Amino acid sequence: MKPLAYRIRPKSFEDIVGQDHLVGPKGVIRKMLDANQLCSMILYGPAGCGKTSIAEIIAEHYALNSYSYNASCDNKAKLKEIAEAARLYENVILIIDEIHRMKKDVQDFLLPFVESGALTLVGLTTENPYRAINPAIRSRTHIYRLNEITKDDILLLLKRTLAKEKMKDMSEDILNYIAIVSSCEVRSSLNMLEIVNMLEPEELTLENVKALIGKKSFAIDGEGESYYDITSAMIKSIRGSDPDATVHYLARLLKSEDIEFIARRLMILAYEDVGLANPNIGPRVYAACHTALEVGLPEARIPLSYAALDLATSPKSNSAYLAIDNAIADLEEMTSMQIPPHILNKELKSGKFVYKYPHDYEGGFVKQQYLPDEIKDKIYYEPKETGSYERGVKEYLNRLKQQS
Repeated sequence: MKPLAYRIRPKSFEDIVGQDHLVGPKGVIRKMLDANQLCSMILYGPAGCGKTSIAEIIAEHYALNSYSYNASCDNKAKLKEIAEAARLYENVILIIDEIHRMKKDVQDFLLPFVESGALTLVGLTTENPYRAINPAIRSRTHIYRLNEITKDDILLLLKRTLAKEKMKDMSEDILNYIAIVSSCEVRSSLNMLEIVNMLEPEELTLENVKALIGKKSFAIDGEGESYYDITSAMIKSIRGSDPDATVHYLARLLKSEDIEFIARRLMILAYEDVGLANPNIGPRVYAACHTALEVGLPEARIPLSYAALDLATSPKSNSAYLAIDNAIADLEEMTSMQIPPHILNKELKSGKFVYKYPHDYEGGFVKQQYLPDEIKDKIYYEPKETGSYERGVKEYLNRLKQQS
């Protein structure tokens, strides 16, 4: 008998959970199909969020030949065969899995087919396409990000599956436990549900389910709190400068023995929450986390504690985090902002645009425009005064403003 996860693979957009912004009643992909106007696209998001299922449903919707290509193992010869089919049938759908692994010359080979519409591309990737995919391909596709699957999404899926497959009734606490233990992975949660369904109705208790499923994907404490709740509590304790709460939640996280996850969170905190209030903390936390990964448990608890306490007791500033997020937000709202021509320095010989080299001026500073005209007076970086370093930065920037 085929596994449950295979039997209930989504056949329509109604079967997809967590992606209503794309395939729900008002979703952009749903509207695209309703209007019969399919465009080339790249779907990106974490593993198990539904990228392949959405691509297959799109292909099934249209009376077109469709082909699948895996960039990690298929060769260019297969792609040439698909291109020949595109010439023959005038339009085909090509689903490319792991498109971020496709070499640049292979991506370039696709360009004329995608541009002419002979080939409609549906690329799938777990990587950020703005970093991992050829800009020429990106400019010819629509890019859609899929959401991470949440606990509520998994609960909805499990309840639907129980009804559709006419499985045994299960209590809310059992379904909740499966959602947490599966780390909100669709396939894992369905595999666990299938195993739990083997129990007799009178055996369907939370204690029996815990014994049947075995070791959890992530640690859960005695009160059933999820790993992510504990992580969130540790982050907020560090951000709130409470060293005692910090080590308490770190100790609970260490039950998972997932050193890499803890180290990654601490390294992010160093730059997101402490930042320029204490610029030296980044290398210190990195060194401590690297040591933890090298030595492993149980000794890893010591450098991780060192890093967490260093973060908790440091002055805080999120100015770098706010600055880049505000800059990114403007880029999403505005287009075609031209770089000021004088800082490109392309017309130096004619003297039309002259870049002023700051080192030629007293104090290594000269007033000139660097931002595009549309945002020339925009201020993204606002120094905070929680640390001595950033206080000095604020004073320096104020002196430069007075000079100008």
